[in-house]
Amino acid sequence: MRLADVSQPATGAYVTLETLIGLRFPASQLQLTRRNRALSALTGPNKANFRGRGIDFEEVRSYQAGDDIRTIDWRVTARTGAAHTKVFREERERPVLVVVDQRGSQFFGSQHCFKSVLAAHLAGLLAWSALGNGDRVGGLVFNDSRHREVRPRRSRKTVLTILSQIEAFNRRLPPASGDDHSLAAMLDNLRRIARPGTSIYLVSDFYGAEDPAVREHLFRLAQHSEITALACADPLETELPPAGRYAFTDGQRRAELRTADRQLRHNYSREQAQRMDALGTDLQRLGIPLLRASTAESPFLLLQRYFGEQRR
Repeated sequence: MRLADVSQPATGAYVTLETLIGLRFPASQLQLTRRNRALSALTGPNKANFRGRGIDFEEVRSYQAGDDIRTIDWRVTARTGAAHTKVFREERERPVLVVVDQRGSQFFGSQHCFKSVLAAHLAGLLAWSALGNGDRVGGLVFNDSRHREVRPRRSRKTVLTILSQIEAFNRRLPPASGDDHSLAAMLDNLRRIARPGTSIYLVSDFYGAEDPAVREHLFRLAQHSEITALACADPLETELPPAGRYAFTDGQRRAELRTADRQLRHNYSREQAQRMDALGTDLQRLGIPLLRASTAESPFLLLQRYFGEQRR
C-alpha cells in the first residue's frame, strides 16, 4: 500500500506481504501509547483492573506525606517502629500482542475487500506502529483449525514474521469443511502467552463472542492486560441489499437470496444491530474499548482517529 492510498479502503479478497510491508510508512504517523479522549470514552465508567505497564519493585524508604498508603511495607514498619513504603519503578517498555482472526467468518466482503483483508491491514498498521514506538511486538494469528504465535521482540524481523504468518493464514481461506476453531479457544491460547502488562490488540469479527467462555477469558485477560478490540464488519452484514434476487457462494456451495420481504429485511437489520450492541455492552463492562472497522472505510483513518499524532 502506497502512502497515497491510506485514505481509501483496503481492496481485494486476499492480502499480499508486499502490501503489509508497505504499511510501515503510514504507521509511523500513529502512536499507540496515545489513548485520546475518544478512545477513553469507549471504555465506559467501568475500568478494567489493569495497572498499566509492568511494575518492578525498587526499594523501601521512609513514608512521606502524599505516598499511597496501599504501598506501606507493614513488616518493615513493625520492625523499625516508623512507617516505611515500597517504591516501584515502571517498566520503560511493554510487550504488544497483535491478535488476528483469519477464520472462515472473516472471508466475506461485498464492496472493497473481505473482512479478513481488513483485519490484516489493521494488524499490519498496529505492528509497525508498536515497533516504531520502541515496544516489543508479538502476534497470534488463528483460523478455524490452527494458530501460530510469535513471541514479542523488538525487531523488524519479528514484525516481518508476524506479517508473513498473516499472509499465509489469509491465503488458506476459505477453510476446509469441518474446521471449527472457536473464539473461546483462541482466547484460551492468548491467556497462556500474554504476560501481565501486555497491551493486546484483538482484531476479529467476534463471531462466537456470545459464548460465556469468551467473556470469562476476556475478564481474566483484562485484569492484567490492556485490551483494545477492533471489530471487522461489512455493510452487507448490517443491512440487506435492495429488494431483488441475489446469487452468492461460500466458495463451495451456491445459493440464492431474495430480499423483497420487508419483514425479513427489518428482522435481519435488528438482529445484527442487537449482536453488535451486546458485544459493545459486554466489552464496556470489562473496560475494553471497541473500535468498529468497516470494509467500506480506510483502516488507517480509523486508527488515526484514536492514535493519531498530537497536533501542536
